[in-house]
Amino acid sequence: MIRTRPSLSLLALSCAAALLAGCAQPKPQVRTEPTYENAAQAPLVRSSRDAVARLLGNLDLSSTGAGPVLVATVVNVNDLRMSAPLGRTLSEQYASGMAMSGFDVKEVKLRGDVFVKEGTGELLLSRELQDIARQHHASMVLVGTYSPAASYTYVSLKLVRTEDSRIIRAHDYALPNDRDVNRLLVTTPR
Repeated sequence: MIRTRPSLSLLALSCAAALLAGCAQPKPQVRTEPTYENAAQAPLVRSSRDAVARLLGNLDLSSTGAGPVLVATVVNVNDLRMSAPLGRTLSEQYASGMAMSGFDVKEVKLRGDVFVKEGTGELLLSRELQDIARQHHASMVLVGTYSPAASYTYVSLKLVRTEDSRIIRAHDYALPNDRDVNRLLVTTPR
């Protein structure tokens, strides 16, 4: 049996292919910019509108009073004096959702002046917030907290009657800690 040596050109071609394969760099991933169509379907906006709809579902308006509604800034449950952009964004979206549902929403920037009554854990309106509500003849205040966790941020909303601080409606839901929510969770002092 006669052995033939591979031709020099075949060997050179094989080496060149191996070198090129080793030097090939992965293609950089191209991030596509969001479109206006994507923005119109933004999950955070849809989630806020759904939360307001659930909060207001089957609400007996005769139990709320005729005055307008004030919306307080949604605050971090672990530090009621701090608010991240997430809390302020949610508050704006809730106010818009309530106005779209036909409520008279006063445009008053309210801090999340809510405190926890020691021993009971109940959320109550502070005296300052009650005074502001009286000045604007508000019958209700929407207050809320958020609590960031590993995979989700949990949001709790309460619609509170100002005359007696009674919670007349409540709704809890969760947001996924996606890129947008994580960016909005960066806390800034007030």
